[in-house]
Amino acid sequence: MEEKESKFQRPKYIALAPAVLLLEDGTVFHGKAAGAIGTTTGEICFNTGMSGYQEIFTDPSYYGQILISTNVHVGNYGIKAEDVESDSIKISGLVCKKFSEVYARPLADKSIKDYFIEQKIVGICEVDTRAIVRHIRDKGAMNAIISSENLNIDSLKIELKNVPSMSGLELSSKVATKVAYTSGAENSKFKVALLDLGVKKNIVRCLVERGCHVKIFPMKTSAAEMIAWNPDGFMISNGPGDPGVMLAEVETVKALVDSGIPVFGICLGHQIIAQVFGLSTYKMHSGHRGINHPVKNVISGKSEITSQNHGFAVHADDILKNADIEITHINLNDKTIEGLRHKVKKVFCVQYHPESSPGPNDSRYLFDEFIENMSSVKVAK
Repeated sequence: MEEKESKFQRPKYIALAPAVLLLEDGTVFHGKAAGAIGTTTGEICFNTGMSGYQEIFTDPSYYGQILISTNVHVGNYGIKAEDVESDSIKISGLVCKKFSEVYARPLADKSIKDYFIEQKIVGICEVDTRAIVRHIRDKGAMNAIISSENLNIDSLKIELKNVPSMSGLELSSKVATKVAYTSGAENSKFKVALLDLGVKKNIVRCLVERGCHVKIFPMKTSAAEMIAWNPDGFMISNGPGDPGVMLAEVETVKALVDSGIPVFGICLGHQIIAQVFGLSTYKMHSGHRGINHPVKNVISGKSEITSQNHGFAVHADDILKNADIEITHINLNDKTIEGLRHKVKKVFCVQYHPESSPGPNDSRYLFDEFIENMSSVKVAK
Protein backbone atom coordinates (compact mmCIF):
# COMPACT_ATOMS: atom_id res chain seq x y z
CA MET A 1 0.00 0.00 0.00
CA GLU A 2 1.41 3.36 -1.04
CA GLU A 3 2.08 5.72 1.86
CA LYS A 4 0.45 9.15 1.57
CA GLU A 5 2.77 12.14 1.52
CA SER A 6 2.73 14.03 4.82
CA LYS A 7 2.30 17.79 4.95
CA PHE A 8 5.17 17.82 7.43
CA GLN A 9 7.83 15.93 5.49
CA ARG A 10 11.30 16.61 6.88
CA PRO A 11 13.26 18.65 4.33
CA LYS A 12 16.70 17.63 3.16
CA TYR A 13 19.45 18.75 5.52
CA ILE A 14 21.00 22.08 4.60
CA ALA A 15 24.29 23.06 6.24
CA LEU A 16 23.94 26.19 8.33
CA ALA A 17 26.37 29.09 8.15
CA PRO A 18 28.73 29.48 11.12
CA ALA A 19 27.94 32.09 13.75
CA VAL A 20 29.56 33.45 16.89
CA LEU A 21 28.30 34.80 20.21
CA LEU A 22 30.62 37.17 22.07
CA LEU A 23 29.84 38.31 25.61
CA GLU A 24 30.95 41.62 27.11
CA ASP A 25 33.46 39.88 29.40
CA GLY A 26 35.21 38.33 26.40
CA THR A 27 33.64 34.86 26.57
CA VAL A 28 33.07 33.36 23.11
CA PHE A 29 30.67 30.65 21.91
CA HIS A 30 30.68 29.25 18.38
CA GLY A 31 27.56 27.87 16.73
CA LYS A 32 25.39 28.03 13.62
CA ALA A 33 23.30 30.85 12.15
CA ALA A 34 19.61 30.94 13.05
CA GLY A 35 17.32 33.23 11.07
CA ALA A 36 18.71 36.14 9.08
CA ILE A 37 22.41 36.46 8.30
CA GLY A 38 23.84 39.53 9.98
CA THR A 39 25.01 41.06 13.26
CA THR A 40 23.01 42.12 16.30
CA THR A 41 23.72 43.46 19.79
CA GLY A 42 21.92 43.87 23.10
CA GLU A 43 21.84 42.85 26.74
CA ILE A 44 21.80 39.08 27.01
CA CYS A 45 19.19 37.43 29.23
CA PHE A 46 17.50 34.04 29.54
CA ASN A 47 13.91 32.80 29.75
CA THR A 48 13.10 29.45 31.37
CA GLY A 49 9.66 28.96 29.78
CA MET A 50 9.11 25.70 27.91
CA SER A 51 6.45 27.16 25.63
CA GLY A 52 5.23 30.53 24.39
CA TYR A 53 8.32 31.47 22.38
CA GLN A 54 6.32 33.57 19.92
CA GLU A 55 4.69 35.58 22.70
CA ILE A 56 8.15 36.08 24.22
CA PHE A 57 9.69 37.24 20.93
CA THR A 58 6.97 39.87 20.46
CA ASP A 59 6.82 41.13 24.06
CA PRO A 60 7.84 44.84 23.92
CA SER A 61 9.56 44.48 27.31
CA TYR A 62 12.32 42.50 25.56
CA TYR A 63 13.28 45.40 23.30
CA GLY A 64 17.07 45.78 23.21
CA GLN A 65 17.78 42.29 24.56
CA ILE A 66 19.31 39.13 23.17
CA LEU A 67 17.29 36.20 24.46
CA ILE A 68 18.59 32.78 25.48
CA SER A 69 15.91 30.09 25.45
CA THR A 70 16.68 27.46 28.09
CA ASN A 71 14.21 25.07 26.45
CA VAL A 72 16.05 22.86 23.96
CA HIS A 73 13.64 23.14 21.02
CA VAL A 74 12.51 26.51 19.65
CA GLY A 75 10.20 26.70 16.64
CA ASN A 76 8.88 23.14 16.84
CA TYR A 77 5.22 24.24 16.74
CA GLY A 78 5.76 26.94 14.15
CA ILE A 79 4.47 30.50 14.00
CA LYS A 80 0.84 31.61 14.07
CA ALA A 81 -0.15 35.19 13.23
CA GLU A 82 -2.60 35.43 16.13
CA ASP A 83 -0.05 34.43 18.79
CA VAL A 84 1.70 37.78 19.08
CA GLU A 85 1.90 40.38 21.84
CA SER A 86 2.80 43.30 19.54
CA ASP A 87 3.14 44.14 15.86
CA SER A 88 6.65 42.68 15.40
CA ILE A 89 9.49 40.72 16.98
CA LYS A 90 10.99 42.85 19.75
CA ILE A 91 14.02 40.81 20.86
CA SER A 92 17.34 41.91 19.36
CA GLY A 93 18.49 38.36 18.77
CA LEU A 94 18.05 34.73 19.80
CA VAL A 95 20.38 32.14 21.33
CA CYS A 96 19.10 28.56 21.40
CA LYS A 97 20.15 24.92 21.19
CA LYS A 98 17.81 23.64 18.45
CA PHE A 99 16.29 26.09 15.95
CA SER A 100 13.58 23.95 14.41
CA GLU A 101 12.83 24.71 10.77
CA VAL A 102 10.28 21.87 10.77
CA TYR A 103 7.00 22.24 12.64
CA ALA A 104 4.08 19.90 13.23
CA ARG A 105 1.22 22.25 14.10
CA PRO A 106 -1.59 22.29 11.52
CA LEU A 107 -2.72 25.78 12.61
CA ALA A 108 0.74 27.34 12.13
CA ASP A 109 1.25 29.81 9.28
CA LYS A 110 4.99 29.47 8.76
CA SER A 111 8.28 28.24 10.17
CA ILE A 112 10.35 30.15 12.69
CA LYS A 113 13.12 30.42 10.10
CA ASP A 114 10.85 32.23 7.63
CA TYR A 115 9.54 34.41 10.46
CA PHE A 116 13.01 35.51 11.52
CA ILE A 117 14.21 36.12 7.97
CA GLU A 118 11.11 38.21 7.17
CA GLN A 119 11.76 40.43 10.19
CA LYS A 120 15.56 40.41 9.80
CA ILE A 121 16.22 38.83 13.21
CA VAL A 122 19.68 37.35 13.75
CA GLY A 123 20.23 34.34 15.97
CA ILE A 124 22.66 31.58 16.85
CA CYS A 125 21.89 27.91 17.50
CA GLU A 126 23.80 24.68 18.17
CA VAL A 127 25.49 26.22 21.21
CA ASP A 128 25.62 24.97 24.80
CA THR A 129 22.83 27.09 26.24
CA ARG A 130 23.25 25.50 29.67
CA ALA A 131 26.83 26.75 29.85
CA ILE A 132 25.82 30.23 28.68
CA VAL A 133 22.98 30.50 31.20
CA ARG A 134 25.20 29.33 34.05
CA HIS A 135 27.76 31.93 33.01
CA ILE A 136 25.15 34.71 33.04
CA ARG A 137 23.79 33.55 36.40
CA ASP A 138 27.29 33.72 37.89
CA LYS A 139 28.55 36.89 36.24
CA GLY A 140 25.28 38.82 35.93
CA ALA A 141 23.58 40.66 33.09
CA MET A 142 25.90 41.94 30.36
CA ASN A 143 25.87 43.03 26.74
CA ALA A 144 26.56 40.61 23.90
CA ILE A 145 26.90 40.45 20.13
CA ILE A 146 25.84 37.72 17.67
CA SER A 147 27.20 37.63 14.15
CA SER A 148 26.90 35.26 11.21
CA GLU A 149 28.56 37.69 8.77
CA ASN A 150 31.67 38.64 10.74
CA LEU A 151 33.54 35.98 12.69
CA ASN A 152 36.51 38.17 13.60
CA ILE A 153 36.47 38.34 17.40
CA ASP A 154 38.69 41.42 17.65
CA SER A 155 36.44 43.32 15.28
CA LEU A 156 33.32 42.24 17.20
CA LYS A 157 34.89 43.34 20.50
CA ILE A 158 35.29 46.87 19.13
CA GLU A 159 31.66 46.93 17.98
CA LEU A 160 30.42 45.56 21.30
CA LYS A 161 32.17 48.31 23.27
CA ASN A 162 29.87 50.86 21.64
CA VAL A 163 26.70 49.18 22.89
CA PRO A 164 25.18 51.17 25.81
CA SER A 165 24.39 49.55 29.13
CA MET A 166 20.74 48.82 29.89
CA SER A 167 21.13 50.84 33.11
CA GLY A 168 20.12 54.39 32.33
CA LEU A 169 18.35 53.55 29.05
CA GLU A 170 14.82 54.76 28.34
CA LEU A 171 13.40 52.35 25.76
CA SER A 172 9.62 52.64 26.08
CA SER A 173 9.52 55.38 23.46
CA LYS A 174 10.94 52.86 20.96
CA VAL A 175 7.96 50.51 21.26
CA ALA A 176 4.98 52.51 22.60
CA THR A 177 2.23 53.69 20.28
CA LYS A 178 2.58 57.14 18.73
CA VAL A 179 -1.15 57.54 18.13
CA ALA A 180 -4.00 56.82 20.56
CA TYR A 181 -6.40 54.01 19.65
CA THR A 182 -9.26 52.12 21.28
CA SER A 183 -10.33 48.54 21.87
CA GLY A 184 -13.65 47.15 23.07
CA ALA A 185 -17.20 48.36 22.62
CA GLU A 186 -17.83 52.04 23.34
CA ASN A 187 -20.94 51.17 25.35
CA SER A 188 -18.96 48.91 27.73
CA LYS A 189 -19.61 49.24 31.45
CA PHE A 190 -16.14 50.65 32.20
CA LYS A 191 -13.75 53.03 30.47
CA VAL A 192 -10.04 52.37 31.04
CA ALA A 193 -7.30 54.80 29.98
CA LEU A 194 -4.10 52.84 29.39
CA LEU A 195 -0.72 54.58 29.42
CA ASP A 196 1.31 52.66 26.86
CA LEU A 197 4.92 52.10 27.92
CA GLY A 198 5.20 49.00 25.71
CA VAL A 199 1.90 47.21 26.33
CA LYS A 200 1.29 43.55 25.54
CA LYS A 201 -1.87 42.87 23.54
CA ASN A 202 -3.22 40.43 26.10
CA ILE A 203 -3.39 43.11 28.80
CA VAL A 204 -5.84 45.01 26.62
CA ARG A 205 -7.66 41.77 25.78
CA CYS A 206 -8.07 40.87 29.48
CA LEU A 207 -9.65 44.26 30.14
CA VAL A 208 -11.98 44.05 27.14
CA GLU A 209 -13.09 40.55 28.18
CA ARG A 210 -14.19 42.04 31.51
CA GLY A 211 -16.44 44.68 30.01
CA CYS A 212 -14.01 47.55 29.44
CA HIS A 213 -13.71 50.07 26.63
CA VAL A 214 -9.95 50.73 26.55
CA LYS A 215 -8.21 53.75 25.09
CA ILE A 216 -4.48 53.25 24.67
CA PHE A 217 -2.59 56.56 25.05
CA PRO A 218 0.98 57.34 23.88
CA MET A 219 3.48 57.46 26.74
CA LYS A 220 4.00 61.23 26.43
CA THR A 221 0.29 61.99 26.86
CA SER A 222 -0.37 64.45 29.68
CA ALA A 223 -2.30 63.38 32.75
CA ALA A 224 -4.78 66.17 32.05
CA GLU A 225 -5.62 64.73 28.63
CA MET A 226 -6.12 61.22 30.04
CA ILE A 227 -8.28 62.50 32.89
CA ALA A 228 -10.33 64.60 30.45
CA TRP A 229 -11.39 61.38 28.68
CA ASN A 230 -13.32 60.69 31.91
CA PRO A 231 -12.17 57.10 32.51
CA ASP A 232 -13.22 54.82 35.34
CA GLY A 233 -9.67 53.56 35.77
CA PHE A 234 -6.07 53.89 34.64
CA MET A 235 -3.80 51.04 33.53
CA ILE A 236 -0.03 51.62 33.53
CA SER A 237 1.51 49.06 31.18
CA ASN A 238 4.64 46.97 31.02
CA GLY A 239 7.58 48.05 28.88
CA PRO A 240 11.38 47.91 28.41
CA GLY A 241 14.31 49.86 29.81
CA ASP A 242 15.38 51.43 33.09
CA PRO A 243 12.44 52.79 35.14
CA GLY A 244 14.80 55.02 37.12
CA VAL A 245 15.24 57.45 34.23
CA MET A 246 11.52 57.84 33.40
CA LEU A 247 11.00 60.95 35.52
CA ALA A 248 8.38 62.53 33.25
CA GLU A 249 6.27 59.36 33.31
CA VAL A 250 6.53 59.22 37.11
CA GLU A 251 5.10 62.75 37.29
CA THR A 252 2.31 61.82 34.88
CA VAL A 253 1.36 58.75 36.89
CA LYS A 254 1.52 60.77 40.13
CA ALA A 255 -1.14 63.10 38.72
CA LEU A 256 -3.26 60.09 37.73
CA VAL A 257 -2.95 58.64 41.24
CA ASP A 258 -3.85 62.00 42.81
CA SER A 259 -7.02 62.14 40.68
CA GLY A 260 -8.65 59.55 42.95
CA ILE A 261 -9.47 57.29 40.01
CA PRO A 262 -8.41 53.62 40.45
CA VAL A 263 -4.97 52.70 39.05
CA PHE A 264 -3.48 49.31 38.17
CA GLY A 265 0.17 48.88 37.10
CA ILE A 266 1.95 45.88 35.59
CA CYS A 267 5.74 45.27 35.44
CA LEU A 268 7.27 48.61 34.35
CA GLY A 269 3.98 50.17 35.43
CA HIS A 270 4.58 48.68 38.88
CA GLN A 271 8.05 50.24 39.02
CA ILE A 272 6.73 53.65 37.94
CA ILE A 273 3.99 53.55 40.60
CA ALA A 274 6.57 52.55 43.22
CA GLN A 275 8.57 55.67 42.38
CA VAL A 276 5.44 57.80 42.69
CA PHE A 277 5.31 56.68 46.33
CA GLY A 278 9.02 57.30 46.99
CA LEU A 279 10.32 53.77 46.41
CA SER A 280 13.43 53.47 44.22
CA THR A 281 14.39 50.77 41.71
CA TYR A 282 17.62 48.90 41.02
CA LYS A 283 19.20 46.71 38.31
CA MET A 284 18.96 43.03 39.18
CA HIS A 285 21.87 40.60 38.90
CA SER A 286 20.25 38.55 36.12
CA GLY A 287 16.52 39.32 36.29
CA HIS A 288 13.40 37.15 36.36
CA ARG A 289 12.18 35.71 33.04
CA GLY A 290 10.01 32.62 32.75
CA ILE A 291 6.55 31.20 33.38
CA ASN A 292 7.20 29.26 36.57
CA HIS A 293 8.10 31.87 39.20
CA PRO A 294 6.43 31.27 42.59
CA VAL A 295 4.89 34.35 44.20
CA LYS A 296 3.07 34.59 47.51
CA ASN A 297 0.09 36.89 48.01
CA VAL A 298 0.78 37.99 51.58
CA ILE A 299 -2.75 39.39 51.93
CA SER A 300 -4.57 36.13 51.15
CA GLY A 301 -1.75 33.76 52.09
CA LYS A 302 -2.07 31.94 48.76
CA SER A 303 0.77 31.30 46.34
CA GLU A 304 0.72 31.68 42.56
CA ILE A 305 2.80 30.41 39.67
CA THR A 306 3.57 33.48 37.60
CA SER A 307 4.95 34.69 34.30
CA GLN A 308 7.77 37.21 34.65
CA ASN A 309 10.02 39.34 32.48
CA HIS A 310 11.99 42.07 34.23
CA GLY A 311 15.57 43.07 34.89
CA PHE A 312 14.81 45.83 37.42
CA ALA A 313 13.08 45.63 40.79
CA VAL A 314 11.86 47.82 43.66
CA HIS A 315 14.05 48.29 46.74
CA ALA A 316 12.35 46.45 49.61
CA ASP A 317 13.98 48.67 52.25
CA ASP A 318 12.29 51.74 50.73
CA ILE A 319 8.88 50.49 51.83
CA LEU A 320 9.64 52.13 55.19
CA LYS A 321 9.64 55.53 53.49
CA ASN A 322 5.87 55.55 52.99
CA ALA A 323 3.51 54.35 55.70
CA ASP A 324 0.59 54.41 53.23
CA ILE A 325 2.10 51.65 51.06
CA GLU A 326 2.11 47.95 51.83
CA ILE A 327 3.67 44.93 50.14
CA THR A 328 1.04 42.56 48.74
CA HIS A 329 3.20 39.98 46.94
CA ILE A 330 6.71 38.59 47.37
CA ASN A 331 8.83 36.30 45.21
CA LEU A 332 9.34 32.98 46.99
CA ASN A 333 12.71 32.40 45.32
CA ASP A 334 14.53 35.57 46.37
CA LYS A 335 11.99 37.55 48.47
CA THR A 336 11.94 40.49 46.03
CA ILE A 337 8.85 42.72 45.96
CA GLU A 338 6.23 41.46 43.50
CA GLY A 339 3.24 43.62 44.44
CA LEU A 340 2.26 46.85 46.22
CA ARG A 341 -0.91 48.71 47.10
CA HIS A 342 -1.95 51.98 48.69
CA LYS A 343 -3.75 51.51 52.00
CA VAL A 344 -6.35 54.20 51.26
CA LYS A 345 -6.43 54.93 47.52
CA LYS A 346 -7.58 52.38 44.93
CA VAL A 347 -4.06 51.95 43.58
CA PHE A 348 -2.16 48.67 43.26
CA CYS A 349 0.51 47.12 41.06
CA VAL A 350 2.40 43.88 40.44
CA GLN A 351 5.86 43.14 39.07
CA TYR A 352 4.80 40.01 37.19
CA HIS A 353 2.37 39.42 34.29
CA PRO A 354 -1.17 38.37 35.27
CA GLU A 355 -2.20 38.47 31.59
CA SER A 356 0.40 35.82 30.64
CA SER A 357 -0.54 34.02 27.44
CA PRO A 358 0.38 31.28 27.09
CA GLY A 359 1.33 30.68 30.66
CA PRO A 360 -0.18 30.26 34.12
CA ASN A 361 -3.56 31.88 34.76
CA ASP A 362 -3.21 31.93 38.56
CA SER A 363 -3.03 35.73 38.67
CA ARG A 364 -5.94 36.72 36.42
CA TYR A 365 -7.90 37.63 39.56
CA LEU A 366 -5.95 40.90 39.64
CA PHE A 367 -7.93 42.16 36.66
CA ASP A 368 -11.11 41.30 38.57
CA GLU A 369 -9.83 43.31 41.55
CA PHE A 370 -9.26 46.26 39.24
CA ILE A 371 -12.83 45.91 37.98
CA GLU A 372 -14.08 45.80 41.57
CA ASN A 373 -12.14 48.97 42.41
CA MET A 374 -13.65 50.80 39.45
CA SER A 375 -17.11 49.51 40.29
CA SER A 376 -16.89 50.62 43.94
CA VAL A 377 -15.81 54.14 42.94
CA LYS A 378 -18.64 54.40 40.39
CA VAL A 379 -21.17 53.36 43.02
CA ALA A 380 -19.74 55.89 45.49
CA LYS A 381 -20.25 58.67 42.92
